[in-house]
Amino acid sequence: MAAFLMTASAMAQVTPRVLGDKHAMVKVEQGKKYVLLPVQETEEIAAIAVLDNRNDMMQRLNVKLAIDRVDYYVPYELKGASLLDIEFHGDRRQKGAVGEFVCWKDIKFSDTFDTTNREHFRPIYHHTPVYGWMNDPNGMFYKDGVWHLYYQWNPYGSQWENMHWGHSTSRDLIHWEAQPMALEPDWLGSIFSGSCVTNGNEVVAFYTSAGHHQTQSMAVSKDGGRTFVKYENNPIITSSAPDFRDPKVFYHEGTSRWIMMLAVGQEMQIWSSANLKDWRKESSFGSEYGNHGGVWECPDMLKIGNKWVLICNINPGGPFGGSATQYFVGDFDGKKFTCESMPKVTKWLDYGKDHYATVSFYNAPENRCVVLAWMSNWQYANQVPTKQYRSGNSIPRDLGLFKCGEETYVSVVPSKEMLALRGAKVKKPTEACEIVIDVKSQAEIVLSNLKGEQVVLTYDGQKQTFCMDRTKSGDVGFSDAFPCVTEAPTYGQIKQLRLFIDRCSIEAFDAEGKMAMTNLVFPSEPYNNIKVKGGKATIYEIKN
Repeated sequence: MAAFLMTASAMAQVTPRVLGDKHAMVKVEQGKKYVLLPVQETEEIAAIAVLDNRNDMMQRLNVKLAIDRVDYYVPYELKGASLLDIEFHGDRRQKGAVGEFVCWKDIKFSDTFDTTNREHFRPIYHHTPVYGWMNDPNGMFYKDGVWHLYYQWNPYGSQWENMHWGHSTSRDLIHWEAQPMALEPDWLGSIFSGSCVTNGNEVVAFYTSAGHHQTQSMAVSKDGGRTFVKYENNPIITSSAPDFRDPKVFYHEGTSRWIMMLAVGQEMQIWSSANLKDWRKESSFGSEYGNHGGVWECPDMLKIGNKWVLICNINPGGPFGGSATQYFVGDFDGKKFTCESMPKVTKWLDYGKDHYATVSFYNAPENRCVVLAWMSNWQYANQVPTKQYRSGNSIPRDLGLFKCGEETYVSVVPSKEMLALRGAKVKKPTEACEIVIDVKSQAEIVLSNLKGEQVVLTYDGQKQTFCMDRTKSGDVGFSDAFPCVTEAPTYGQIKQLRLFIDRCSIEAFDAEGKMAMTNLVFPSEPYNNIKVKGGKATIYEIKN
């Protein structure tokens, strides 16, 4: 979108119709594409009903309208709207008269909205929303040379609310182009997480409708996933369970049926269908297996080699608090998943604090298992120090398998597309770089800047552990849960580490795939110095 121009019309002060101490109405200025709504993140939600010229409600959205200051603006595309009916929540006695709120002089009507980046923490080579809040990646698939990434999106604020499916596309898994909104809420509820499959020339999306209860719905695209039409007989699956969501659908060759994985409380349910519309429950998995410290979410089922891997995201319950991704290795016959490990064995896909909602791309080329994760943690995701947007995705990763002792584990390596980003070798770290470190049996890597901020990474070959200490990494004060030391088992010796640094994140990998660790950092200036004990570092600038 182009930058909006501050025309006289756009700057005109709105005169609300105040109807009570929590209620006001605003007439829409006709002929403009957007209303730009001023947000103050510390305020309570204001519920905005958008009415057309017949006073029929077109949409309902929740926005933290500014009371005494403006943090940023969000656009709402008017599309024939005539009136905004606004109800403020919370105790208004502390805020003064409704008619005196700052929002009335700062609401603007405009034909454009400025999306120029204003965030110095916005990553250079990770996917982020142009503006607004993002969490789980959804509906990812590959078709005709294009990678499609949908995501949980709030276009009306940079904190969680108003769940839609945003949409971005890429031809190289690295550079993403923002697309129009894919799915927006309806009377069944907000659009929660889900998946997409390709079925002939159609792309079929499955998602959770989150209203009074969580139900499963579907939508069909006939233009390659750019626009969807919701199925007229939604919802397709219902349940009385309070947590019943995140459908992951794939085709099972052995039974010639479609399989849907559903997260239900602290188990995963397996459903099957011959036609994508009529579903029957086949089995459940989860009782006594793995970690049960929180609600199970965002399932995935992958065949890697001759084994099946069930991915289970959990919140809370992660190894260092908050949200994380666990997985189970076993067998799947089209009806039932059988885990090959003992019930109490817990395996984590990533040992950082900021790796959640991991799901795979459907139909990835070369039979690859390519995944992305949401790069944040529910403990503090709404408070991280950005405003124009919140949250990015991890770099793409390819999954495989390896053995250690009697157990089979999932290997995680940066996708091969990341190699194309390697630029010239440089002497010092930059705000966006890859650092390859050949390590000995003991190694310590310190990344630091002139402000005294630092991240310490430690490899102990004897203990077979890798640690990352971000307690002095920069801004850590926005949440007591943020400063931490994360530790991962290495399942053997590490010979080479690969570190990906991008303004607000550090992703560390064993080059052979036996360890992955993802952590956010918010330094006041980039880490421009590195000290390595017990190893040798090669630094590559990132070409973008």
